[in-house]
Amino acid sequence: MLLVSILTGFIVFGKAIHALSRIGDKLWLDPMGRGLALRTVNSAHSAYACFLFSPLFFQRYSLESVSEQGCKTVRCKLAMKSILPLFRCLASIERNVAQCQIAVSNTHSDRVVIQFFCRHGITKTHNLRFQDSEALQAVFSSHLCPNVLRCSARLAAPLKPLLTSGEEITLSTTRLRVSLRNYCEEGKGEPTLPTMCTEMSLHPDEFDHFQIGADSDVTFCLKELRVTGFIFGDSIHPDMVLEAIVVLATLTDSGSIRPSQPAETLNGSTPR
Repeated sequence: MLLVSILTGFIVFGKAIHALSRIGDKLWLDPMGRGLALRTVNSAHSAYACFLFSPLFFQRYSLESVSEQGCKTVRCKLAMKSILPLFRCLASIERNVAQCQIAVSNTHSDRVVIQFFCRHGITKTHNLRFQDSEALQAVFSSHLCPNVLRCSARLAAPLKPLLTSGEEITLSTTRLRVSLRNYCEEGKGEPTLPTMCTEMSLHPDEFDHFQIGADSDVTFCLKELRVTGFIFGDSIHPDMVLEAIVVLATLTDSGSIRPSQPAETLNGSTPR
């Protein structure tokens, strides 16, 4: 059984659900010792997103062990359309709700119970039936990737115009620079070739961590990346313990991948 109480962070929690709803139509709730994970995947299985809320994020985080429950760990899958309306009007929730409590149990009714403790002593209770499911988890090995870029949130501001236009973006990496470019189509009616709209280059010194093991060019969809951009908003405070993971399928031209180091250091492997 899971029981969490959210005192001041339910707006961020609601925004996470809103962001995930733009990617997939199912929401996986995965309570763990290290926090509560909210996950989803799109219908094509080309985009996966997860928000992990640490126990420190909640006013109260109570997770009974398997031995205490006498049953398997709770992992549930909800229809996004059933939970999204509860967090539809976040501005109204912020004005009227003092606390949000979420309880999950599969011992009796397989329900997620969400309660909003509103001002003036009003309590709103919602019972959502869930489907018992294996935990959703994207399989990837980030520690095996030859290229690793890490930057602070300040770098997001100059990139915003580039990330808010177009449907796809191409990320090119070398040991000397990182460039991002997007494309748009001009004209209507007859198909036209895409023309380059915007390109931005970044120097390695602008990153907190810059590791390039192989020159590469990959193209990925911007839709899923945009909807998770709320993490840079004003609602996030430095003391909130929240981790976001987005995994996107990419298009890659194998002929454009060139080793940045001597070939023997890559052990003949082709980065993906």
